[in-house]
Amino acid sequence: MNTQSRIPKLHDTTFDGALLWFSEMQCSKLLFHPEDDPADIICISSGERMFSTDEVNELRFVLNKLDEKLGHEKMIEAAYPIFMKAFGNQLDA
Repeated sequence: MNTQSRIPKLHDTTFDGALLWFSEMQCSKLLFHPEDDPADIICISSGERMFSTDEVNELRFVLNKLDEKLGHEKMIEAAYPIFMKAFGNQLDA
């Protein structure tokens, strides 16, 4: 069975590429904190895992690539404005 991944493609490992990827995760309602293991993310409404095993592997790959290329702090910095917007906090430009 060939199923299409819900995980957005990482187009590049620049800061802007990471920002775009986190934004696409938010638009798909799949955003989670990059310091959390995607295997541990649970849907509150159902109590089930949010990501399949294949998606967990894909997410770990993407996060490892971003961490490797940008460094941990820059990866978190790229996720920050997306999280703030998701929580309703608009950041000053």
